[in-house]
Amino acid sequence: MLFPSNNLLYTAGFAESPSERHLLLFVPVEGDPIFLVPELYGEQIREESWVPDVRTWGDDEEPNPYIERIAAELNLADGDLLVDDSMWAVFTQDLRAVLPEATFGLASDVLGDLRCRKDDTELQAMREAAAVTDETVRDLCDLGEDVVGMTEAELASEIEALLESNGGTGVSFETITGSGPNGAKPHHSHGDRTIEQGDPVVLDFGTRVDHYPADQTRTLVFGGDPNEEYREIHEVVREAQQAGVEAVEPGVTAGEVDAAAREVIKDAGYGEQFIHRTGHGVGLDVHEEPFIVAGSGRLLEPGMVFSVEPGIYLPGEFGVRIEDLLVVTEDGCERLNDTDRGWRC
Repeated sequence: MLFPSNNLLYTAGFAESPSERHLLLFVPVEGDPIFLVPELYGEQIREESWVPDVRTWGDDEEPNPYIERIAAELNLADGDLLVDDSMWAVFTQDLRAVLPEATFGLASDVLGDLRCRKDDTELQAMREAAAVTDETVRDLCDLGEDVVGMTEAELASEIEALLESNGGTGVSFETITGSGPNGAKPHHSHGDRTIEQGDPVVLDFGTRVDHYPADQTRTLVFGGDPNEEYREIHEVVREAQQAGVEAVEPGVTAGEVDAAAREVIKDAGYGEQFIHRTGHGVGLDVHEEPFIVAGSGRLLEPGMVFSVEPGIYLPGEFGVRIEDLLVVTEDGCERLNDTDRGWRC
């Protein structure tokens, strides 16, 4: 049972944001799926989705009787119902009211394994999105010292304009431009701090092509020279990222990739400053399976796409993170990003 989400886009080809109205897709184990949608969506979904069975309910009606009829048709009274992982509670409560004897689980139990292996069409979109981010990094480096004196928010706006001009559609997530001590906060987005000479700036951003995202991080200095400690730590992170990339091949576990990157940072004495997993799967959702995390036994398979993004963070001083997206191939991996991974523009 799906509702407006990336799972719905993946299965039915229809993209929409959630609302208070019941817009639901029943996907049975056997037979054709059934859309139950507000009447005002009927024609649109028939045009945009491949699903032929589209049933509508009006704003002057209650949707639950329609759910009851479809549930009876599909023999769901005491069946197993996997609901969209992000489904709003109001809809799951209605499903539980209509089907009190059903067993409930999560749609990702089925869709997670399907979505984490990308086909050629998906991979092409992601390659194009990655190319947009690469071109944007090059454009930023062309700005050079002109970045000094900008606020983080101004730089974020510049990045988002460049992504659009280079062929992307919007942003994959809120752009991160963490300068100086703000770079030590891995998910700091951007604020009013002014970028100064010698400041390391963590730049984490992406855009979308045909709904599929890019996600890339570089830590750059746009003017002046950083201190020696920063240079040393940046090199450690670069080596850790390379070790993680070199560990990727079919049959290796996600945990082994995490360990390969983490070991380099630990050996350099910064293990306590690497405070997040090494990576995450990327697809219609920017964070999805497989997760490249310590101890994971998830076996890597051709077609999986994920980030490798180790980092070191010194609170009150600076942070360093380097991130590329990888595709697992039959004998190794393909790196989707190809811009320089050094700190100097």
